[in-house]
Amino acid sequence: MSQRTRRPDPSGSAGTQPASGAIRRCIATGELAPRQMQVRFVAGPDGQLVPDLAAKLPGRGAWVAADRAALARAVDRRLFQRALQQTVAVPADLPALLERLLVERLQGLIGLARRAGAAVAGFEKVRSALAQGGVAVLLTASDAAPEAARKLRAAKDCAAIDLLDSSQLSLPFGRENVIHAALAEGGLARKFLAEASRLARLRGSGARPGDED
Repeated sequence: MSQRTRRPDPSGSAGTQPASGAIRRCIATGELAPRQMQVRFVAGPDGQLVPDLAAKLPGRGAWVAADRAALARAVDRRLFQRALQQTVAVPADLPALLERLLVERLQGLIGLARRAGAAVAGFEKVRSALAQGGVAVLLTASDAAPEAARKLRAAKDCAAIDLLDSSQLSLPFGRENVIHAALAEGGLARKFLAEASRLARLRGSGARPGDED
């Protein structure tokens, strides 16, 4: 199995809460792409700029490509204020905040999958799941030893993701030292890959998790 992360193209636009599958224009680059490849921002009640990762918060939104260059351009040129048509306070380190929130979303999706019986952790359980088939995502801790990562990477027909370190990967399983995990095919795995793609782009990672429908 080749390790790949799909690097999204920039897209998004300012506007009200979007419909599912909509195309949006990035306020920083002007490019169009599906909204799941972008991050939506809204103005909070206190005037703070709020990342709306689920794209569900009410009110006017501004869409920005999930990469540091686009975020920096939007901040430096006060494009958030223009798109949202009001003064907003931008967090001091917006990329770091966004990265933390995306990691938390990945952990949340793993936790949901675990509770639904669609996620397993541990070398033997992952190997067994791969042998049985139906695995959509193979997770390896980013700080795992190279030989540990290679042990399962020969698996076929699933995306290999190493965006979370062992402590981050351990949290949704409620145990320590998780190095290997797997997500079964289904809606949660597809959502995970979409969020992983945004995180990989934000970090400038060359790894590309699979396409999101």
